[in-house]
Amino acid sequence: MDFSQPQYLRISVEKKGPEKRLKQTFPLRFGRYSEIRTRDFEFCFNLNGEIKSIRGLTPDWPHPAEQFKRTVGNDWVYYSVGDKSGSDGIVSWMGEYYLPCLPYPSNPVWEIKYFSNPVVMNAQAQWAQLYGNLYMAHSKGMYPRAKDLIERILAHDDQVLHERSQALNRILGGRVTVLPPDTRHVDYDVVPLNISDGCLYHCKFCCVKSEMAFQKRSKENIREQISALKHHFDAELDNYHALFLGNHDALAAGGDLISFAALEAYQAFGFRPRADQVPFLYLFGSVGALLKGDTSLFEQLDGLPFYTYINIGFESFDPGTLEEIGKPVTTGQVEAAFEKMIEINDTYDTIEVTGNFIAGDRLSPEHDASLARILNHSRGNRKPKGAVYLSPLKDSPKKRELLPRFYDIKEKSRLPVYVYLIQRL
Repeated sequence: MDFSQPQYLRISVEKKGPEKRLKQTFPLRFGRYSEIRTRDFEFCFNLNGEIKSIRGLTPDWPHPAEQFKRTVGNDWVYYSVGDKSGSDGIVSWMGEYYLPCLPYPSNPVWEIKYFSNPVVMNAQAQWAQLYGNLYMAHSKGMYPRAKDLIERILAHDDQVLHERSQALNRILGGRVTVLPPDTRHVDYDVVPLNISDGCLYHCKFCCVKSEMAFQKRSKENIREQISALKHHFDAELDNYHALFLGNHDALAAGGDLISFAALEAYQAFGFRPRADQVPFLYLFGSVGALLKGDTSLFEQLDGLPFYTYINIGFESFDPGTLEEIGKPVTTGQVEAAFEKMIEINDTYDTIEVTGNFIAGDRLSPEHDASLARILNHSRGNRKPKGAVYLSPLKDSPKKRELLPRFYDIKEKSRLPVYVYLIQRL
């Protein structure tokens, strides 16, 4: 590749977007970042100089709102607006105006083959071209006002970005294999902190399960993670407004450990309210952990300086389906936990419990029927809180055909219903 002639560059050393997250149809940038534009592409960088996103600017780019986003796990996720808009388009089943197209096997219901579009895939080559041109410009002393930014970018080539993702995994003791669906509210930008490992159940349908038995992390380990994470994220921490407490059932760790980790992280990471929005706290919970949780647990969480989302894996109200997927809970326990979800959402101002249910074309007809029946007769929440997520089984061969059934359940439900994609960090 020829880097001898640096291309036209328009460099914005620091730009600032809104601090508060908003739902919008166009990829609005939040917080502070840097931007470099060529004639054909827009490249955004975080405060450390790491490439964050790439968007095409030419008429042949699929849509002005579509882009590539690089995660801290070093995945390039393509954000598509899909091939259908309006009230029955992506926003109706994702709750967002975009569909994350993941570069690894997951459970999508609507597959966008972005990788077959040469215009889209050229974005990756253009990032390499830009890096080479920045290297040449720096060596020739060009763009002196952007000297510091260019040096930060050049310090984070593809190999360094890969190594940093591996370093993050070592800090946490393993990769975050799945994020709660509610992290969509912050575009999946969370600081991860593991307070436990394993899970209470080892359901045979789960594609992100751990073989480990559930075990809490020590406070010493949590402090070590926080210290290493603060150094790892460095300046970019200023742009983060959300904490994910992992791993698969942090709720089972109990109120004392959750509160300890959340408060230690709040102080160390410099979290603070922005505009009228407090930071967000995300965690998974099991049916058993939710049922076991007493009033003191939820009062502790409600007293934290976060708005807390707890995502519960209900999976099904149908006993035959629960047996088929190997989930060791009874229908009665699932129904009791579901009622408790609604009660918690009504009682606490800063806690929102959401629930996951599976979807698939090989499940018992009673699974869909019982889910639609209970969602239809649910008393709902007195407050506008809580959502139900339908997660397509990964091995379901006809995922797109599940959408009509999704809309049928959504139409009957008194609670918001969305699709849940398995997305890692």
